[in-house]
Amino acid sequence: MDTQGIEQMLSVLRTTAAQASGKAAESAPAAGTADFAQVLQSSINKVNQTQQQADQMAEKLAAGDTSQNLHEVMIALQTASISFQEMVQVRNKLVTAYQDVMNMQV
Repeated sequence: MDTQGIEQMLSVLRTTAAQASGKAAESAPAAGTADFAQVLQSSINKVNQTQQQADQMAEKLAAGDTSQNLHEVMIALQTASISFQEMVQVRNKLVTAYQDVMNMQV
């Protein structure tokens, strides 16, 4: 995931939290910024693509394809694993933020 997407998600969450608490938002989202759902969907798609590429590389190596180096396959598998773990952590933070907003008294 790119940090720009995370910053956009945090901006949306801060704006929503400010609106829910009755405070004016510090700054309105700039025109032309990506929608929260679009940023989230593109991040999930990138993680999925990384995992599929790593799986394909591992299958080729297991099938005896000499064009695949073991270290490249291992790096791809670790990158896919780390990106998935990162996505899970972002999901956990989003769920926590959602629960915090829902527990706010209006």
